[in-house]
Amino acid sequence: MDIEIRKLTPDLAEDYVRFFDETPHDDNVDEHKCYCVCWCAGDSDGVDVLTREKRRALAAEYVREEILQGYLAYRDGEIVGWCNANTKSECLKCYSWRTYMSAVPTEDSKDVKVKSVFCFTIAPEFRRQGVATRLLKRVIEDAARDGFDFTEAYPYKNYSDDLGFAGSMEMYKKLGFVLFHETEQNFVMRKALK
Repeated sequence: MDIEIRKLTPDLAEDYVRFFDETPHDDNVDEHKCYCVCWCAGDSDGVDVLTREKRRALAAEYVREEILQGYLAYRDGEIVGWCNANTKSECLKCYSWRTYMSAVPTEDSKDVKVKSVFCFTIAPEFRRQGVATRLLKRVIEDAARDGFDFTEAYPYKNYSDDLGFAGSMEMYKKLGFVLFHETEQNFVMRKALK
């Protein structure tokens, strides 16, 4: 399959939000579309993300301001996948980190440069065809080139289609990640880049 991976840049903001507009994910309820605004370098204090419209507008703004970072997978000019990958130390104030990741160690995030992989969204017809793996490979390559010490990911212990957005432990293991830490719900997987 011919897939092109592009780093999310401000000029791709409209492509990005359109992909979330059109692509079912999670429970496929339109009101629940996340646009990944809760997993980014934005400080969640006082930010209203209660409606889909507010999340969509905020996502476009965050992409333009490079607060929301990651990679898009294109096939024939259309987006078929997304990987949210941000600098860990810049994401500790985001809503989802504060809500779900408090048990993940952060003591090294100021001294060690960590690229966090938070989630994937793959168009249904392209799932289980290696798109997430290709996105993850690009994250690893760029993180190594950009001087990061580790790439880190947080797959759920009870992997299922509903929790598949975090990726599977098997995918991370195949690309050289090792178990770094465990929380009640997640494995913390790390790949050394140096």
